[in-house]
Amino acid sequence: MNIVVCVKYVPDAQAERGFEESDLTTDRVGVDGRLSELDEYPVEEALKIVEAGEGQVTVLTMGPQGAADAVKKALQMGAHAGVHVCDEAIAGSDAVATSLVLARAIQKLGEAGPVDLVLTGMASTDGVMSVVPAMLAERLGLPQVTYASELTVDAAARSVQARRDGDAETLLVTAQLPALVSVTDQINEPRYPSFKGIMAAKKKPVSTWTLADLGVDPAQVGLAASWTTVEQVSARPPREQGQVVKDEGDGGLKLAEFLTAGKFV
Repeated sequence: MNIVVCVKYVPDAQAERGFEESDLTTDRVGVDGRLSELDEYPVEEALKIVEAGEGQVTVLTMGPQGAADAVKKALQMGAHAGVHVCDEAIAGSDAVATSLVLARAIQKLGEAGPVDLVLTGMASTDGVMSVVPAMLAERLGLPQVTYASELTVDAAARSVQARRDGDAETLLVTAQLPALVSVTDQINEPRYPSFKGIMAAKKKPVSTWTLADLGVDPAQVGLAASWTTVEQVSARPPREQGQVVKDEGDGGLKLAEFLTAGKFV
């Protein structure tokens, strides 16, 4: 089983995040970053699938030089190899351009051997758009199974079955391999890198590709090719102190007045 997991390097949620002054794109260089928390779940699921049978897990990312840390974390968890698409022309790319670059990279990986399964997270923790998996599946011509909270792969039957939990129902979706599956944070509990895994990751192969290696025209990606742009940003106003009501026997009445004034009831 040859599995490719798409991961993303995102600004740390605990850091002071912001935008580049020059073009109002997300600052990914001047802030601490990490492997997107939601991408740890597809990495873990890929490792579980391979450990239950056989195969290889390759993690794929695109982004600035710091994005190599996302690949490193996945390798420390147990992935076998990594690919980092790094090119200055990528900066400012939207979801459409991102799906193009990832698709070309997966196709290039497929030249060494067929890719059986592509796994992604349900969304990125910075953009939270959740559209790249569908776009990527369309570009690759693969069936897509999204928001899987449980995944069963039958290598012999060349099929994958996912449980998709909704607000009012649970669906079982089956697709033939090769396929693309996005998973939720309910599917597993990602492992922590062990000392052995951290040391082993240093010897694992990581390829760095440019747009030229993928045959992608720089005019197709980057901020200039994006379908949307940010025109203005402003800092979130500081949180105001809430109203404190002391209960002197009429607390219930004051609460009812507050709710009525705010049209909550």
